[in-house]
Amino acid sequence: MTRILAIETSCDETAAAVIADGRHILSNVVASQIDLHRRYGGVFPEVASRQHVLSINPVVEQALVEARLGWADLDAVAVTEGPGLAGSLLVGVNAAKGIAFMRGLPLVAVNHLEGHVYSNWLEPVVRGGDGASTSPSPSVVHFQFPVLVLIVSGGHTELVLMEDHGRYRRLGGTLDDAAGEAFDKAARLLGLPYPGGPMVQRAAQGGDPARFSLPRALTTQAEHRYNFSFSGLKTAVLRLVREQQAVLQDVAWPEGYVEGVHKETRRQEEKERRGVEDADDGRRKVQVIRDIAASLQAAVADVLVSKTLLAAADCGARQVCICGGVAANGELRRQLAERMTLPYSIPPIWLCTDNAAMIGAAAHYRFMAGLRAGWNLDVRARLPLASW
Repeated sequence: MTRILAIETSCDETAAAVIADGRHILSNVVASQIDLHRRYGGVFPEVASRQHVLSINPVVEQALVEARLGWADLDAVAVTEGPGLAGSLLVGVNAAKGIAFMRGLPLVAVNHLEGHVYSNWLEPVVRGGDGASTSPSPSVVHFQFPVLVLIVSGGHTELVLMEDHGRYRRLGGTLDDAAGEAFDKAARLLGLPYPGGPMVQRAAQGGDPARFSLPRALTTQAEHRYNFSFSGLKTAVLRLVREQQAVLQDVAWPEGYVEGVHKETRRQEEKERRGVEDADDGRRKVQVIRDIAASLQAAVADVLVSKTLLAAADCGARQVCICGGVAANGELRRQLAERMTLPYSIPPIWLCTDNAAMIGAAAHYRFMAGLRAGWNLDVRARLPLASW
């Protein structure tokens, strides 16, 4: 049995985990920085790297405590080398190098995107499609190659054919904004706070996804069969917000927003009870926000699922894996369950966002293949997913 201590600091989550045999999660600790960055409307790189410095030691120590292991029980240390924010990555890489050197352990460098891919190898995963089970995964996770992988996150939207462990063929990706960026930018246009993706999903509750027709880009061009483009969708939302400006003006979500749409609804209901005349106007404003958010979600999910189905059929994929932060989106999951005919897997929501468990899972296969990082390991902020 291999036990790997994994460290992930590619963006704004300080995470450490201990993974056994690339599959069993013995511990998975994540220190979130969402509250720190909310005031900036997005991740502030310098703040993120400073917070990583403060959090890395306690997070690593907690991961070992929760795994009930000591340093002598570990077989290797793994760390994300990229892609990500350079300052954030440096904290994790230096911590991992220091631990590995002092404890005499091998060091394994992992691509963050490959980590997302291997989040599907961890237990439990949610399975769907013909011949698949929605119950917790079996004692051994079996994937039949080739596997088509949709990586969909804040900074990446890519279709990759995984022919075996460590063998990747990139089919296509976004030509501009990633799906997560589209959610974040549209959220700001709608006055929703950071993080945009979860806030759009919450705002979409009770919305009509068919009210506004939003574009599905690159669906007919043969040369962009597996590529994505979401910048036009963002522009369409901008124009829609301007068109609805007369209705949307004066909608202000509370600071520290958690369920702003529902809070705004309750505020308007209170006005109505008091006999305030603009209660109907307030409800209309909230409904427009809901409908735009729902229409946006439907458009993004439609393109993601349609392109995935197309690529899977063209490449003869035997299974499909979906991973990355946007894989937590409820509308994407609903459309996958409704439209996907191949067996597919998607991690539980808590493994979709950045975490160290997925880094440990990916590191296991690199470790077993004999791949080791040297003491000159450095961060690579723009590291593509490549075969090894």
